[in-house]
Amino acid sequence: MVHVSFYRNYGKTFKKPRRPYEKERLDAELKLVGEYGLRCKRELWRVQYALSRIRNAARELLTLDEKNPRRIFEGEALLRRMNRYGLLGEGQNKLDYVLALTVENFLQRRLQTIVFKNGMAKSIHHARVLIRQRHIR
Repeated sequence: MVHVSFYRNYGKTFKKPRRPYEKERLDAELKLVGEYGLRCKRELWRVQYALSRIRNAARELLTLDEKNPRRIFEGEALLRRMNRYGLLGEGQNKLDYVLALTVENFLQRRLQTIVFKNGMAKSIHHARVLIRQRHIR
């Protein structure tokens, strides 16, 4: 019998804010949670964490020389990944565009948002219910 507890994922998926009761951040988070129909703030923090890791990678690559093979290889891989996710357009093939990405760009690509924008659901919350109940996959 195999113990499943040994196969845990120890990587971080989100990062809590440093100041728990910062008024401006709380208001901005609540607005995004309502606009995109997120279940909890942790879903927003997950997107912010993913974005921060992508931007840190781009920032680090931008410090290297343009002819550096690591910058060329990893930079093109990062840009291809952003194109595949639908975050960057075809003409946006520079690392500066990666630094300009926002949380809203990520939240626009969620299935829940796309279902609501295409008119398949009456509200953003209804879109979440349809996905959860497997009417839309």
